[in-house]
Amino acid sequence: VQLQASGGGLVQAGESLRLSCATSGRTLRSYNMGWFRQAPGKEREFVAAISSSGGLKMYAESVKGRFTISRDNAENTGYLQMNSLKPEDTAVYYCAADLGLFGSVATGSYDYWGQGTLVTVSS
Repeated sequence: VQLQASGGGLVQAGESLRLSCATSGRTLRSYNMGWFRQAPGKEREFVAAISSSGGLKMYAESVKGRFTISRDNAENTGYLQMNSLKPEDTAVYYCAADLGLFGSVATGSYDYWGQGTLVTVSS
C-alpha cells in the first residue's frame, strides 16, 4: 500500500487546514488509518486514528475538539480536518495504515506510511 499525504501549508494561528491521505493501487477499505506528526527535534507522536469502517475514532488529548479524522472508502482517501490551529501544531504530518486491531497509538503498529506533509502555524 502506497500512501500519499497532502494538504499541508503555512497558516496563521486560529486558521484551518484539511490534510488528505490517498492511496494508489490497493484499496484502503480493510485498513485502520492513523495520523501522526513529528515536530523538529521531537519524536513522532500519535494524532488521530479511524477504524476501517469509520465507526471508531480516537484522538490525542492535544487535538481533541479541534481535529476531526474521517475517511471515504469509496475514494480510498482519509482526511484530517484541523481547526483552530496553534503554533504548537507545527510539524510534519504523516498518514499511516494498519491491518491490526483498532486502538493502537504506537508507530510500530502501523504497517504502511505516507511521505509526510508539512504544516506550519505562525503566531
